[in-house]
Amino acid sequence: MAEPIKIRATLQGDITEIRVLMPHPMETGQRKDPESGKVVPAHFIQAFSLSANGNLLVSGQLNTSISRNPLFAFHAKGLKAGDRIAVEWSDTKGEMRRDEAILTAA
Repeated sequence: MAEPIKIRATLQGDITEIRVLMPHPMETGQRKDPESGKVVPAHFIQAFSLSANGNLLVSGQLNTSISRNPLFAFHAKGLKAGDRIAVEWSDTKGEMRRDEAILTAA
């Protein structure tokens, strides 16, 4: 099982800043293992989504050009303290991860 997604959602006035760290190796399939010399198979997040209280805010697709443990930041309006923020992803090996956080006031 993958490490938990780290979600920090903070309300600042009427704007919510949402920062998401998705621990993942994000292997491109082009790197060679230094010990064996064999190519490390591709293994990266393909799709992710961010929702608030079950309503989709952002969805996206990633590929091999994204670094290990990608960090994203988003801004949203119309959220309030106590709202439930959820992030989920799926990768090239069929693995999935979903985590939630509660929005807090700054």
